[in-house]
Amino acid sequence: MTNSYTITWIVEAEAFSEAYASFCDAITAQGCGLVHWKDEWWESQAFPNFSGSPTLFHGSLGNADRIARELPWWPGAFCATEAFHCSAWYEQAVGWLLPRKWVFTTVRELVANPVSIAGHLAIDGKVFIRPDSPLKPFSGRVRRLNGITLRDLDHGFYYEDEALPIVVSSLAPVEQEWRFIVGAGKIIAASGYEADSRTARNQEGIPWNAAREIIATLEPPESVYVMDLCESDGEIRLVELNPFSGADLYACPPAKVVHGVCAVIRSMRNT
Repeated sequence: MTNSYTITWIVEAEAFSEAYASFCDAITAQGCGLVHWKDEWWESQAFPNFSGSPTLFHGSLGNADRIARELPWWPGAFCATEAFHCSAWYEQAVGWLLPRKWVFTTVRELVANPVSIAGHLAIDGKVFIRPDSPLKPFSGRVRRLNGITLRDLDHGFYYEDEALPIVVSSLAPVEQEWRFIVGAGKIIAASGYEADSRTARNQEGIPWNAAREIIATLEPPESVYVMDLCESDGEIRLVELNPFSGADLYACPPAKVVHGVCAVIRSMRNT
């Protein structure tokens, strides 16, 4: 087989910053097709027909998840949601994880019995709480265990199910943070970022060697994915894994991202 076919990217530019325009430019500069996503397609079901040619979405996490589950596009979206649940990969990453200790529970169980479930994790009475799911129905946050409520975890705002699975972990300091785009077991591109402001940071000091060691250690959740690392107490630690199709690229060089991801898709197509 040849690699002459065109790969079409479907982009939801509104999901990210104005810098996303350079990503679109890189797509067309490398001879790929470019289609802008329209949310109205869900209602009309008037989705573009790509006649089986490779098609990849990049945009909001919610759309990436739904496209992967519902549409016939291939690969459609790199968003194998179940593989990115913390409960699916935490144990194999225990030597690298940012939290040294954690427990899986639910919103209801934690609110009903906070001390018995997570008291051993608390530092000064506080713990870090995040959803188990990579779709993140609420943002991760530090909370005091004593008197914790459903409202403290955004119940009723973004989700209704009190049985929502969550991860409660011990607190750990976070200094610098980096995002890596990983494909076929190799680093495609990387960028520093500021988590609180969701902005890109300078490219100095990226821990390439540690990233490669972690990648070689973990079972990949998907052919292309995102890995976030940080510096904590002088060590490089693994923050989380996320689906590529719903992840911000920050300052990852767009040309490298497009080239690397397309190379993975072509290798998948030719196997």
